[in-house]
Amino acid sequence: MMRTRLWARRLFVLVLLAGAGLWAADYIRHHPEDMPWTALDLRDPVGVFTGEKLAALTGDGAHCRRLLEDADIAYRALPAREAGDQCGYRDGVSLIAGSGIAYRPGAAALSCPVAAALAIWERESIQPAAMRHFGQPVVAIDHLGTFACRRVNGSATGRWSEHATADAIDIAAFELADGSRVSVVEDWSGGEPGSAFLAEIRDSACGLFATVLSPDYNRAHADHFHLDQAERGSFGRSLCR
Repeated sequence: MMRTRLWARRLFVLVLLAGAGLWAADYIRHHPEDMPWTALDLRDPVGVFTGEKLAALTGDGAHCRRLLEDADIAYRALPAREAGDQCGYRDGVSLIAGSGIAYRPGAAALSCPVAAALAIWERESIQPAAMRHFGQPVVAIDHLGTFACRRVNGSATGRWSEHATADAIDIAAFELADGSRVSVVEDWSGGEPGSAFLAEIRDSACGLFATVLSPDYNRAHADHFHLDQAERGSFGRSLCR
């Protein structure tokens, strides 16, 4: 009798393990974006490792541009630019308003990994959040700059900014379809619905960019979101403040 119970328990455990294995295999098949070893596809939903995969595109401009094309993300490739030993870019692109969102000033030079992350951010976060909070889409994004040959905080010494390689963008405001404007400096603490919209899209950016800095970080970022794809090596080493 005891032996029968023991075998019954073992069989029950084996059935549970088999079921768990089948569930895991099915999950992996339908959610490749959540697996660290699967290839990045910009058409997939944002997954656990999407941000790290985007940052890992740095230095492989040809592959990054193929991903943009596969996802029907409109862009224009920019010629390589050299601006001293520490400044310049080889994988620069500018996004074309294929999704309906224009960037102002236009033709902003962006590293391809930043452009790829922005395109996903627009589709998966900005537009859904705008529809929830305002009932209308965003049609334009105002930025304060992308490429700039300078060090962090504009200092004369210290490490070079991600802007020095067009690997960063500073987002200042969003224009809605009716012409109204939601700006970081005016609406971050300005009450609903602007503050809720900005907080929501800031939080979602943390899953797509290696660095996200907002007014919560320091006074230097009171009027913009700083987004970049700084290389930090291993998975999970993002900076979101």
